[in-house]
Amino acid sequence: MGQDTMTRRLCIGIAGGTGSGKTTVADMVARELGEARVQVVVQDHYYRSLDHLPPEDRARQNFDHPDAIDAALMARHVRALKAGEPVEMPVYDFRTHTRTGETRRVEPREVLIVEGILVLELDEVRDLMDVKLYVDTDDDLRFIRRLRRDITERGRSVESVIEQYLSTVRPMHLEFVEKSRRHADIILPWRDYNRPAVEMVTRMLRGLLEL
Repeated sequence: MGQDTMTRRLCIGIAGGTGSGKTTVADMVARELGEARVQVVVQDHYYRSLDHLPPEDRARQNFDHPDAIDAALMARHVRALKAGEPVEMPVYDFRTHTRTGETRRVEPREVLIVEGILVLELDEVRDLMDVKLYVDTDDDLRFIRRLRRDITERGRSVESVIEQYLSTVRPMHLEFVEKSRRHADIILPWRDYNRPAVEMVTRMLRGLLEL
C-alpha cells in the first residue's frame, strides 16, 4: 500500500442557509489550518443537470430541495478524497442550469471541507463527515447577501431573485436547511465575522489531526 493511505484525513461539513457565510467560514478555516492542507468541495457543483428540459423551464425548478443535488455522486467523490484518491468534479453553469461537460480535477488533501446549504441534510454525505458545523445567520442578512450574489455573479434580475426566494428558497430553508442543524456538532453564530469561534474550531481540528 502507498504511504498516502496512512495519512490521517478529516472531513468537515459546513452547512447553513443561503448567504449565511459558509464560504467565508470555510476560507477562514483553510487559512488557519494552512491552505496547502485543505481541499474544499462545494455542493453547488453537484446540482443535477437540467439539459433535458427546455431552457424556459429550467429556472422554475426547485434548486433548494435535496432532490436537486446528485447526492450519490457527491458522496462517492467525498469517499474517494477521504481515501486519498483524486476525483473529477463536474462543472456546473448556473446561467443555463446544466453541467458543461467539463470536469475539474480535485486532489485529496489532509483536510476536506464539504460546504453547502444541504450537506447536513444529505444522509450519505453527512455520514462521511468527522466534524459538522452549522453557520447560523439572521434571515435578513442572508437574503441581502443572496440578492447581491445572484445579481452580480449569476446575472439574475431583482424580481427573479425575490420570486425564487419566496417560492422555494425560504420554504426549503424552513423545511430542510434549518432543521439540519440538529445534526451539527457545532453551531456558529455569524453576522460578519466570528473569529473567536473559528479559532476554537481550528484548534479542535488541529488536535484531531494530531491524534
